[in-house]
Amino acid sequence: MIVDLRSDTFTKPTQAMREFMLQAEVGDDVFGEDVTVNALEEKIKNILGAEAAVYCPTATMCNQIAIKLLTRPMDEIICDRTAHIYNYEVGGMAFHSGCIPRYVFGKRGVFTAQDVIDNINPEDVHKTITRLIVIENTSNRGGGKIFPLQTIKEIRTACNENKLKLHLDGSRLFNALVETRDDKTVYGKIFDTITICLSKGLGCPAGALLICQKENELEARRIRKAFGGGMRQAGILAAAGIYALDNNVERLKEDHAHAKQIETTLQHCKYLNEILPVETNIVIFQLKQNVKDYSFIHYLSENNIKAFAIGENWI
Repeated sequence: MIVDLRSDTFTKPTQAMREFMLQAEVGDDVFGEDVTVNALEEKIKNILGAEAAVYCPTATMCNQIAIKLLTRPMDEIICDRTAHIYNYEVGGMAFHSGCIPRYVFGKRGVFTAQDVIDNINPEDVHKTITRLIVIENTSNRGGGKIFPLQTIKEIRTACNENKLKLHLDGSRLFNALVETRDDKTVYGKIFDTITICLSKGLGCPAGALLICQKENELEARRIRKAFGGGMRQAGILAAAGIYALDNNVERLKEDHAHAKQIETTLQHCKYLNEILPVETNIVIFQLKQNVKDYSFIHYLSENNIKAFAIGENWI
C-alpha cells in the first residue's frame, strides 16, 4: 500500500460522494440554469454569511478573479512572503491584473495590522497604489498555521481606515474553523472576497467557490468567463461540493489527529533539526545538515511513503 503524504490535493471522492454526484440535476451554469450549482452557491453563502458566491474550477482561479475584481493595473498587493498567490500562482497577479506584490515577513504566514500599515505606499507618482491585502488561512507554507480571527478583525479595521480591500485565500478555511469553532458567518462580513477550495481535504475531484459582495457578483462571473472558467453542466461536480460540505467538514479533525501523530513520532527522531508545530493537517520539518532531503525522500519512497522537499532540507 502506498501512503501519499504529499498534499491534501491527493484526496479522492468516496463511493458515497460518487453516488451523490450521479444523482445531480444539471443545466447550463453559464446561463445560471444549473440547479445543483445554484444550490451549492446558496449553501456556502448561508454557511459564511455572505451575499454572493460563484462556483469555479479551481481555487487559483478564484484567487485570480478576486484580485482582478478588487484591483487596477499598477496597484500593489500586500501578502505574506509564504503566500500561495505569490509562490504558487505563476505570477498571475501580474499576468492577469497588472499588479505587483509587496510581501511582509509574518510568523508562519500570519502578519499583523501594523505590518499592513507599515507597508502602505504614500501618495507619490513614483509609487504603485496599495489596494489589496491578502490573508491565507490556513497558511500552507506556514505548516497549516491558523490565522487568528482577532488579528483578522484588526487587519479589517486597518483596511477600512486606509480604504483597502481584503481578500481571504481560504482554501483550507474549514481546517481552521473545525479547530477554532469561530462563528463561520463572521467571515462573509469581514472580507470583500473569499476563496474556498473543495478539492483538498474536503475530498472533491475538482471545484472551488469565490465568495463576494452582491454588487460584484456579475463582474466576478464576467471575469470567470474571460478566464475560461464558465462551465456548462457543472452540477455533476458541484454535487460533490454539496456532499463535502454536508459530510466531510467535521472529519477534517481526523486528518489533524493523524498529522499530530506524525508530529509526535518525528519529535523522537534524531535526524530532525526542527518541526513546525502542527495545528491542522500539514506537517513540515527540517532535516539536519548531514541528512540530505533527496536521500530522505528516496528512503521514504522505498518504504511506500510519498512526501516532497520544499527547499533547504525542509520536508
